Amino acid sequence: MSAELADHELLITRIFDAPARLVFQLWSEAAHMQAWMGPEGFTCEAMDIDFRVGGAYRGMIKSAAYGESWFGGVYREIAPEKRLVFTFAWDAGPSAGVETLITITFAERDGKTTQTFHQTPFLDVERRDSHVGGWSSAFDKLAAYARSLTDR
Repeated sequence: MSAELADHELLITRIFDAPARLVFQLWSEAAHMQAWMGPEGFTCEAMDIDFRVGGAYRGMIKSAAYGESWFGGVYREIAPEKRLVFTFAWDAGPSAGVETLITITFAERDGKTTQTFHQTPFLDVERRDSHVGGWSSAFDKLAAYARSLTDR
């Protein structure tokens, strides 16, 4: 995270060994999102996506330790292979009903994609920090899944 960010913002930049077309697709199709969504130890048991501006998505991640965690939101902006903006809210837990805005940009260079993930606003630093590990772990799974698709 950058020191310039406010306490209510989360920023994670990752480089994936895959073209932007594929990385974007892994965010835009339910079957792909189910393969990687959620931190290590979680599986994505449900994902429904209406991938259009104004369309909604809803998903559920599950683990033995935490049970089911439902989330969802609405797509605000879709620029294929470049940018994706959507709302995000948990159904239950300490952040239940708090809507955040996620903006993801994708930049391809030499067959690799830099994904810049920005989420805001969080209620406080603790809520923000609780998402750092979860998203970072999910992006590890996304990277492995993308590799599995490009190695075919």
